[in-house]
Amino acid sequence: MLRGAAPHELFEVVRGILAREHGAAGAELLMADYASARLQPVTAQPFTTESVSAYNSAEGRAFGAQEPHVVAGADGADGAVVHLPVSVRGDRLGVLSVRYPAGVPVAGRIGPLQDVADALAHEILVADRDTDFFLQARRAKRLTLAAEMQWQLLPGRSCSRPEYDLGAQLEPAYAIFGDSFDWSASADHLTLTVNNGMGEGIDAALLTSLAVSALRNARRAGLDLADQAALADQALYGQYQGQLHVAMLLLRFDLDTGEVEVIDAGSPRVWRLRGGVVEPVGLEAQLPLGMFEDTVYTCQRFRVLPGDRLFFLSDGVYDVLSPAGEPYGLHALTRAVMNTRLLPPSQVPRALLEELPGYRGGVDASDDAMVVCLDWHGRTGKDAGGGER
Repeated sequence: MLRGAAPHELFEVVRGILAREHGAAGAELLMADYASARLQPVTAQPFTTESVSAYNSAEGRAFGAQEPHVVAGADGADGAVVHLPVSVRGDRLGVLSVRYPAGVPVAGRIGPLQDVADALAHEILVADRDTDFFLQARRAKRLTLAAEMQWQLLPGRSCSRPEYDLGAQLEPAYAIFGDSFDWSASADHLTLTVNNGMGEGIDAALLTSLAVSALRNARRAGLDLADQAALADQALYGQYQGQLHVAMLLLRFDLDTGEVEVIDAGSPRVWRLRGGVVEPVGLEAQLPLGMFEDTVYTCQRFRVLPGDRLFFLSDGVYDVLSPAGEPYGLHALTRAVMNTRLLPPSQVPRALLEELPGYRGGVDASDDAMVVCLDWHGRTGKDAGGGER
């Protein structure tokens, strides 16, 4: 029934299914906003219903924990409300809230209700190709044109597989321009790129769009990591003749062994939390993409172990200055990393970015900022150990 529904009518169809087949008295769908800070109700007209916190609310509890949360007697009424995460392969889209009248037990209904929420999540991703309905609902305010372009490039904001969990966030969410990330998984590898493009506004967004598209084109043609970097480098130089370039980290993780091929082509940096110790992953810097013609890129290698947590940060994070002029640096990052060590990777980037305004002493940011967090689990029964660079 969902597959045959018009894209903009998906939730109304789900509401009918919940009433007819699951005995619900009502339902509401809330979408996570671009900052992952608010949950926006999906209504026929945007901004007609108050949003709720993605943290300090019953809906936010289900969103954060990614588990159903039941509230009895919600808002002083009889009955109960079941809040269910709406997610696809770890990408958190929002929350489905289902209301039941007094006297109707909900304990045995949670599993089937979660199945409905999961099916809805998959259909929303497909519907986004044909309607603005759900994308519009995510907006707490208007995006800049540059931000609109950047968000359309992204693969999602989180991803989960047995071998790893990923989470990422960009700020300012409604006015980003140069920072971006991308990932793609196959049966045996995870490819991850994080980049920081030059410039501001639409110029930076266009530059990043060309870089990401060139890398995807090379990756989908089956080229190795060094050739992917070379093709993107040529595309950027051909367009801008070295006047603009993109700083980027390109990484390819072997899911069996934890071995990582990496090209450090600029400013995004890698930190690792292992055994309670936060330290930078030392890499040999190579030229940013598009700076010179026919640059040759070479891969380095290191290894991740089960239990490692990696952080990929743009200069909008590690170059932030305190009022006294002290860079954010390793000391402040270590404190933030340890404070968030119990959070899943989907929540860590948002938590780290929320610390930056306080560190700046309330001064407005001069650059956009990006945090990507990766928890590595490895494959059961496979050798995820070995030597380290």
